[in-house]
Amino acid sequence: MKVVPVIISGGAGSRLWPASRQSHPKPFLKVADGHSLIQHTVLRAASIEHVVELVVVTSGEHLFLTKDDFDELDSVMLPRTFLLEPEGRDTAAAVAAAAIHAKATQGPEVILCVFPADHMIGNLPAFLAVMGRAIEHAQLGRIATLGISPTRPDTAFGYIEADGEKVVRFVEKPDLETAKAYVASKRFFWNGGIFCFSAQTMLDEMALHCPAVIQAVSDSYENGHFSQGEGFAKIELAPEHFGSAPRVSLDHAVMEKTNNLAVVPCDMDWNDIGSWNAMADLIAPDASGNRIRGDVHMIDTTGSYVSSDKRVIGTVGVSDLVIVDSPDALLVASRDRVQDVKKLFDDLKASGHEAHLLHSTVHRPWGTYTVLEEGERFKIKRIEVKPGRRLSLQMHYHRSEHWVVVSGSAKIVNGDQELFLATNESTYIPCGHKHRLENPGRIDLVIIEVQSGDYLGEDDIVRFDDVYGRS
Repeated sequence: MKVVPVIISGGAGSRLWPASRQSHPKPFLKVADGHSLIQHTVLRAASIEHVVELVVVTSGEHLFLTKDDFDELDSVMLPRTFLLEPEGRDTAAAVAAAAIHAKATQGPEVILCVFPADHMIGNLPAFLAVMGRAIEHAQLGRIATLGISPTRPDTAFGYIEADGEKVVRFVEKPDLETAKAYVASKRFFWNGGIFCFSAQTMLDEMALHCPAVIQAVSDSYENGHFSQGEGFAKIELAPEHFGSAPRVSLDHAVMEKTNNLAVVPCDMDWNDIGSWNAMADLIAPDASGNRIRGDVHMIDTTGSYVSSDKRVIGTVGVSDLVIVDSPDALLVASRDRVQDVKKLFDDLKASGHEAHLLHSTVHRPWGTYTVLEEGERFKIKRIEVKPGRRLSLQMHYHRSEHWVVVSGSAKIVNGDQELFLATNESTYIPCGHKHRLENPGRIDLVIIEVQSGDYLGEDDIVRFDDVYGRS
């Protein structure tokens, strides 16, 4: 038997703003143990028996973040494939791409286990036992879905009504009174979006129930761009075909229509990290029901979640709040309104505010940069380059730059010169000069960059050569 876990990693995680941004969404958020949500998903998936390959369906924009998180997991040595969507077309298209790939590389009977990238599961033995049962269903030609035993009436989840392991129906997110009735009946489970099936079973069901999806994705896969890296494969799905796939979830496209479905009830300390209340649940409360992260000091405060990356936060005489402080944005919300953080995110996006898209620390394939200060005609950045990585060979029309090495060693192209700089050495790059920064060492390179000029926008860049395909 061959098993291929498929991790679906997409979306902006807008309900977890300001920690989650469009360019750095929630699968890459770190939890208390220092691992990201997607890293936890990878570790769980790799622990299933008979796994021969890990597949991640994500966007090209997030490939370097995904690959970096994989590379940090030294214990996971499995082959990995990144299926890159040119645009989001919902989960039916993502699962179709994974099933097509798995059949082509592992055979039609290979078992796929589909996981969202942003879940936490506290009971690993229970998870493995449940996945074993789901795989048994998949070997018999069924599609298995996990039914999460509800711990409370919750309006944020869809539900599955079941009779034993037989699915009666899927239902959309209910109102509170309906959710209470569902939980009291003992017949309903949360729909966690975790599925298990053979590649051929899913492709047959899609051909029957959503042929337009399977045709578009199949064409996109066949016309995609395949490349091989060290320990991984990358498949860029062809945009001209993928964009024609109907935008529909796997639930609507297949699960609500098929008669070939089984539910596996489970109780495995599951948590869908879809809101700040869910994130708070990962932290044990104090005697006053508060959950804190960072340098937080409280007086007469109850039932609140307070998180700080750097600054001290003090609260006096408040209750049932969510307070999340990041270097460039602050969220204050009532705990019973955390689902509406998405509305705030959407408002920022509609207004063109950069806070929906980027953090003050911006991740790039070569490392990160952090804007420390900016004003009229100047901007100061902290730039960190990972060992062996380099920026593109580039030029700016409207600004000059001064680089000072803080730690590590730098290899620099500055016009016709090639320089090697050590700690506390510097170079000046005039406007219009071609230049490149590279880290030839084994530790992180950190520099301070001072920009000056009439225009300091990130779009004032001309790339001549770029190993990440951005030129």
